[in-house]
Amino acid sequence: MEITKRVALVAHDNCKKDLAEWVEWNWKLLLSHKLICTGTTGRLVEETILKNLEKGQSLKHSIVKLKSGPFGGDQQLGAMIAEGQIDLLIFFWDPMQPHPHDVDVKALLRISVLYNIPTACNRSTADFIISSQLMSDRYAQKLTDYSEYIDRSLPTL
Repeated sequence: MEITKRVALVAHDNCKKDLAEWVEWNWKLLLSHKLICTGTTGRLVEETILKNLEKGQSLKHSIVKLKSGPFGGDQQLGAMIAEGQIDLLIFFWDPMQPHPHDVDVKALLRISVLYNIPTACNRSTADFIISSQLMSDRYAQKLTDYSEYIDRSLPTL
């Protein structure tokens, strides 16, 4: 990972207020990173950051806004993780509310673990990640070699 991280931000409807408060608290740190968001979360994050910018200050990087989660945004993020285009995931999801795209949510969390992406699913973990010294340093991410597993699961012809 480079010094400038590619940070994915996602929040379910009941958690968007929490994420907006977190972004408002951390907007200065987030400014130096590339932000990728799903659906309305992206608009919310952008509005929160822009209202806090001082006169003459602008976003260093534009905020990439993907589709809404139920319309494929979670899958877009999963693909970006698999392609090495996301460095960390901040995903405030609602554990008390069933979602029509629960399968996509589970797949996104699975792929973040598979590719060893730091993942925060709540505010406390997000606070620990963003305040880590590693947020402003290069980081040599260790990836698991799954080739033996893949070779073992291939059918013989």
